[in-house]
Order: sequence, then structure tokens, then C-alpha cells
Amino acid sequence: MKNTIFTGSAVAIVTPMYEDGSINYDRFAEIIEEQITGGTDAIVVCGTTGESAVMTDEEHIECIRFCVEKVAKRVPVIAGTGSNDTAYAVDLSIEAEKLGADALLLVTPYYNKTSQKGLIAHFTAIADSVNIPIILYNVPSRTGVNITIDTYKKLAQHRNIVAAKEASGNISAVAQLAAETDLDIYSGNDDQIVPIMSLGGKGVISVLANCCPKETHDMAQYCLDGNYKAAAELQLKYLEFTNNLFIDVNPIPVKEAMNIMGKDVGECRLPLVRMEVEKTAKLFASMEKLGLTK
Repeated sequence: MKNTIFTGSAVAIVTPMYEDGSINYDRFAEIIEEQITGGTDAIVVCGTTGESAVMTDEEHIECIRFCVEKVAKRVPVIAGTGSNDTAYAVDLSIEAEKLGADALLLVTPYYNKTSQKGLIAHFTAIADSVNIPIILYNVPSRTGVNITIDTYKKLAQHRNIVAAKEASGNISAVAQLAAETDLDIYSGNDDQIVPIMSLGGKGVISVLANCCPKETHDMAQYCLDGNYKAAAELQLKYLEFTNNLFIDVNPIPVKEAMNIMGKDVGECRLPLVRMEVEKTAKLFASMEKLGLTK
């Protein structure tokens, strides 16, 4: 039986920026502390929400190092080290392990993409290069590649591949994954936390948790405790806000929301730009209903 990396809510943490676009490490440290105090069960650094796609190699490595140091083993730190270049992903994954990351999050190759055979070769090469557990990240809406059940079954045989972050939106596929593999499953969509956990999922890797760490943790914990009624109530209470966190390309809306809350995380790096006024107003209105506006 493979060891579980975490249960509950892992935040896909944003990377705070100054006005000039450089990383605000002082604010980053404060956000990490707020997350741990709020009950977040793990931190995913340098994921999509952390804007890893527009980081230099040096920034990517420094963000992982900084997060590992600040968390200081209080919760697991999961480093996003996926790439569409297998050799680069191998190098970055080895470096993340050296820096003390507890696990890795590996997105499917994007743009150049690959076949299912290629996915197996890609993920196996990375998994062979490290000695820490790996979460496969399936998000076909962004990458154009979907991990099939047969591919999952083959990859699940690797000692280091222990989990899947499922953001395909396909609950039927998640059910099949739970039925036919021993992989831990994490919801990659905040609007599907309760459905996926009802099928045996271990938790969520969450954008919502950036704004609502306690509530996201509580939702997942209720599921783990078998209290699906309370979990569903939270899921539905925060559903409008959750949906509005994806009213534009992630992480544009979540950074806007955190700034509205006074968390001062700055804007996204280009090519991502601020939302239109109408979208911001819609986001603000959903936050106001929940008492999240400053």
C-alpha cells in the first residue's frame, strides 16, 4: 500500500508580486503562515495558480526553497515540477527533492502534447529520477491531453506515482479511476470537492483555499468524517464564489479576490491581465454575500 501524501485541503498557492512584477517574498511568507493557521493541510507551490509558467528557472527553484523553509515540515509541501520537456521536468524534480519538497505535482505535457504511450514514458522517466511521491495532474482543458484509465493503471504500478489530481471534470472517469487503481485521488476542481470525495477521494488541491482556507479544509474534513450533508452545505454556500474564481483565466480572478480582501498579492505577469470591470463587479458581489470584502 502506498503512503498518502495528505488528506484534506491543499492550497494551490498564489505567488505574490510587486508592482514591477518581481516576487514579493515578504508577502509570500505571510500568506504561507495564514494558510497554515487557517487549517490548510498541504501547500502546492509553483503550480498553475502560482504562475510557474512565467517564472525563470531561478525563480521557480527559489520559490520552492523559500516555501519549504517557511513551512518547516508543519504540512507537506508539494512542488509543481511538470513540463512539456521531459528532460527539464526531470532536472527540476531532482532539484525540488534536494530542496526538501515532500512530493511533486506533474502536469501532463502541453502544446507539443503526446500520445498515451508518450505519457507513460514521460511520467516514468521523471518518477525514476526521484525518491519522493508524485501526483499526476490531469487537466485536459489546459493541456489538450487526457490521461486515460489504461494509462493511469500502468502508471499506478510505479512505486513513486501515488496519486492523481483530477481536473478533467469527468465524474464518471473519476469513479472508474477509484474503482480500478489504488491511486489516491484529489479533486482539481473546487466545485467538485464533495462529489469526488464521495467516491473515495482524499481531498482537494484548491484555488478557493487561497481566499477561504478554513472553509475549504472544513469541507474536505467533513467528507473524510462521513458528514456529507455538512460538506454539501459548504460546497453549495461557496459555489457562486467558486465559479467566479474561474470567470477569467486562473489565477487572474483569485488574485483579484485576494486583493479585494486586502491580501495585497499584486497582479499576474503578462500575458495575463486584469479582468474587465464587469467581471470584477460580479466577483465582488459574490464575495460580498459571504462577508469576504474588506
